[in-house]
Amino acid sequence: MTYNDENAKLPKSSKSLWMNFNDMEGFPTLDEHTEVDVVIVGGGITGITSAYLLVNEGFKVAIVEADKLFSGTTGHTTAKITAQHSLIYDKFIHSMDIGMNKAKLYYEKNKDALAFIKETVEENKIDCDYCEQDSYIYATTEEYRRKLEKEALAYEKIGIEGGLVDNIPFNITIKNGLVMKNQAQFHPVKYLTHLVQVIIEKGGLIFENTTAVNIKTGDKPSVLTREGTSITGNYILSCSHFPFYEGAGLYSTRLHAERSYIIAVKAKDAYPGGMYISADQPIRSLRSATIAGEEMILIGGEGHKTGEGKSTLAHFNALEKFGNDVFDIESIAYRWSAQDLYTLDNIPYIGAVTLSQPNIMIATGYRKWGMTNGTVAALLFKDILLKKIRVDEHMFGPSRFHLNPSLKNFLVDNANVAGHLIKGKLEILSKDASDLSTGEGAVITVDGHRKGAYKDDTGKLHIIDTTCTHIGCEVEWNDGERSWDCPCHGSRFSYTGEVIEGPAEKPLQKYDYKMIDNLTSEDSGY
Repeated sequence: MTYNDENAKLPKSSKSLWMNFNDMEGFPTLDEHTEVDVVIVGGGITGITSAYLLVNEGFKVAIVEADKLFSGTTGHTTAKITAQHSLIYDKFIHSMDIGMNKAKLYYEKNKDALAFIKETVEENKIDCDYCEQDSYIYATTEEYRRKLEKEALAYEKIGIEGGLVDNIPFNITIKNGLVMKNQAQFHPVKYLTHLVQVIIEKGGLIFENTTAVNIKTGDKPSVLTREGTSITGNYILSCSHFPFYEGAGLYSTRLHAERSYIIAVKAKDAYPGGMYISADQPIRSLRSATIAGEEMILIGGEGHKTGEGKSTLAHFNALEKFGNDVFDIESIAYRWSAQDLYTLDNIPYIGAVTLSQPNIMIATGYRKWGMTNGTVAALLFKDILLKKIRVDEHMFGPSRFHLNPSLKNFLVDNANVAGHLIKGKLEILSKDASDLSTGEGAVITVDGHRKGAYKDDTGKLHIIDTTCTHIGCEVEWNDGERSWDCPCHGSRFSYTGEVIEGPAEKPLQKYDYKMIDNLTSEDSGY
């Protein structure tokens, strides 16, 4: 099924269900040097929860956000609050670098994060559609049936409430399933909006449309912005998804980005409850949400490395087909995608950017489970700043590097980057800008050089240089979001070349239409 099919229900534009709620008034851009106790870069769940915790402890805090609050991964999540992070606990237990104790600690930290969110919602009477749900992983093949059995044994060893089940309440034939009891779901923007109000009431500062690009290090480090301003604090917390400042941590070599897709549908039958995710590929994720009194089903999955794979529209179409097979879809109200970062060992990096810079900290690599892991990071940051734990004494420390599996994943990820660097430079292209239809984007050749072109709905042509401004990989066209995506480290740019998300800090170079021999200035739309 494609957009041109008469039966297709996908909305034309990509917009998150959660962001449709965001009616918060904007915050100013940082326009003068400012000093606080703690500078937090990033206005998602990690940054906002950290600020909320710290203002409650008496710290003077400022949040610096490159776009609008919630506009990143937090506003594009499935918003499951769970410690059931796919099939991880058996792997953790049998990893010689992680083992039983750390596997149990990972579970307990995420369980604590769930408890914190529940307690915060109840104490503050936050209307955010919070409700407890059991969480399920299900297998449709023999291979994953056996893996779920091993994961169930890991649950027993760790003490996780749950166990194997024989069926789930959908038109899906499964081999077995694994339940984790008493997890939860919510509306993340409604929840965080309340925390923002508390931050403001207690003197916290928030700056939007302010892009952090570097740090001036020292006893009181300063965040330097693209706009030429700066903000100083005793501590800097980088909660910006991909670390905007890497120091000597080499995070570009120790993280990779993946995209996944979600549609919010109205179905003929009522949703039976619970949260579900498949163990097999391609991933299928299910949960319900009630919006304006109307029940919707969120269908997610189709993950792949950013900038790689088939047409991104094909992923939305695949979710629609799955939804029709299982639910009989009446309509699709929203579609959107999200980007998540993976560490080498699948445990987030939370703590000092390097051991020599203990007052500059990062949180990244949540592997699609940011609602709990982002809250874990905020709780750890609070304990570090209150001197309850040392900056380097917990399992999430970013300076760790395990020979197994980190070395293998390090080599694989960086071989992938090198491959893209070479492939993009040697690619032979034949498409011309004059071949594009309205609403179409593609990589083209201009005077023998690789460029990107997009013809908008008015017929205006936008041409950019496809060389990513991070380390020079070649970006690829994303037809689902109308963006240029880098396959090396996940930087994304609008069709006009502006940065959507990092690690790139500078926009793509716009191309001068006058150098295109076969187009007139009228055709170019400039």
